[in-house]
Amino acid sequence: MNTTANVLVGLVAALHIYILVLEMFLWERRPGRELSGFDADMARATAPLAANQGLYNGFLAAGLIWGLIAADPTGYRVQVFFLSCVLVAGLYGGFTANRRILVAQALPGALALAAVLVAG
Repeated sequence: MNTTANVLVGLVAALHIYILVLEMFLWERRPGRELSGFDADMARATAPLAANQGLYNGFLAAGLIWGLIAADPTGYRVQVFFLSCVLVAGLYGGFTANRRILVAQALPGALALAAVLVAG
């Protein structure tokens, strides 16, 4: 179960690195605009906000990677903390911004958190 948990944590970290790239570097290009549904003008106007969100997603990914490489009990505690942050952010975003965030962020975070807790 430990291997499954580590793989899921790694996938959630990779997802947040992907989100970082979309929000910080591709927001005004096709991939970012398809994600947001914004036209070019709105994407340009919201790019600083998206970049800020991307940075936060990068911090989540960094924390999850730290949790994977740190020795226990620190690694376990860091994974639980950052996966809890992912889950809360995904729930908040899903209920306030776009329901797709529940599936794209909250669900993977919840599955990884459950796996870490069971493996722990």
